[in-house]
Amino acid sequence: MPLFWRIFLLNALVLIAATALLLGPVTVSTPVLLTEAAVLTVGLAAMLVANALLLRVGLAPLQRLTRAMTTIDLLRPGQRPAVGGQGEVAELITTFNTMVDRLEEERATSSARVLSAQEAERRRVAQELHDEVGQTLTAVLLELERVAGQAPPGLREEVRQVQETTRAGLDEVRRIARRLRPGVLDELGLASALKSLATDFGGPCLSVRHRLDADLPPLGREAELVLYRVAQEGLTNVARHARARHAQIVLRRTGAGVELCVRDDGHGTGDAAEGAGIRGMRERALLVGAGLSLVPGPGRGTEVRLTVPTPVHDPDRNGRS
Repeated sequence: MPLFWRIFLLNALVLIAATALLLGPVTVSTPVLLTEAAVLTVGLAAMLVANALLLRVGLAPLQRLTRAMTTIDLLRPGQRPAVGGQGEVAELITTFNTMVDRLEEERATSSARVLSAQEAERRRVAQELHDEVGQTLTAVLLELERVAGQAPPGLREEVRQVQETTRAGLDEVRRIARRLRPGVLDELGLASALKSLATDFGGPCLSVRHRLDADLPPLGREAELVLYRVAQEGLTNVARHARARHAQIVLRRTGAGVELCVRDDGHGTGDAAEGAGIRGMRERALLVGAGLSLVPGPGRGTEVRLTVPTPVHDPDRNGRS
């Protein structure tokens, strides 16, 4: 029975009972006798309890729906309130779940377009850095080499210093180009790209180790790119915010696919809200049906864990691992 009719009928019964008492043989004396007051009190309490129970049972699914509406996150798919109640209540919850399904699908589609455009722009900028800025700095470096050989002894040391500065700038441009579009990922595969990533982030203040399984299952190009970008963003967060001394990249085979872990011994995330970097990792994970979680690391620090199911079908890539 719909919620409207249940509430209406119960209130109608209350009004009918009250009318029957007024028209029936039951009377109230003046002053009110103790037995009359007891009968009225019991009757009123019974009606209030019945009304409260019906409202509680009927509106409980709506309360669950309200909690779900305030906590649901499209980047964590699968969260749905259970369909309960009858009539309009059950229909409302079912409609809400259908709406969330559609929103998740639309968000995944739009995120795929945005990330695809982002990767294309990264590739273009990296190519321009390599072909234009890199070649220009290389030409400047060669010209400085020629000038240093012809410069007077008093200026030769200053020219050498300019050479070193130019060489450092050229190395930085190449490093930025590699981060924008890691050519090693396409040329040598995921394992080599992750090793290169660990080397790039390692330094005097941060030691980055890696442990990569050799018997990884075949992965599609999209899945490899997601794994690489999540590892890159995880190490970027470690270097910028964690104040860690050690970090580790672990890539291992699991029964359902592969799992990537990025651990550090920093101060952890605490109660801080998720930033754009973490939400970007979640969006990338959704592209390949992967699960992403952030958990406290062993001892202290943070562990980013990405689980990618396999096989991941990719028509543009035929079984390269």
